[in-house]
Amino acid sequence: MSNVPSNLKYAASHEWVLKNADGSVTVGITDHAQEALGDLVFVELPEVGAHYAKDKEIAVVESVKAAADVYAPIGGTVTEVNQAAADAPESVNADAYAAWLFKMTPDNMADVDALLDAAAYQAVADAA
Repeated sequence: MSNVPSNLKYAASHEWVLKNADGSVTVGITDHAQEALGDLVFVELPEVGAHYAKDKEIAVVESVKAAADVYAPIGGTVTEVNQAAADAPESVNADAYAAWLFKMTPDNMADVDALLDAAAYQAVADAA
């Protein structure tokens, strides 16, 4: 069973979102997603300053098995990327919640609250 921290919000497309004290959010892929993909070999991060609409492709993760798009769980502007995750994609496999991919300023913080809680995401992951 995948690790699904209760302090995060989740998108059905397997991204997690952490609200930060400064009004930004941190985003990564879930433990379930990294397990399904297998050993990651490449991470393509979004461009800092770029704006993305909710559910639009924002990043790519590639494993030895497949490439998968990462989607913007909310609309917003990218403020920071985790270059360490791109430099060492295996860090996402080691701890998907420590190896975040990017931070963004949400267009509307209420969109974060509308995402899935841990229990609802676990049901989605179990059904996948």
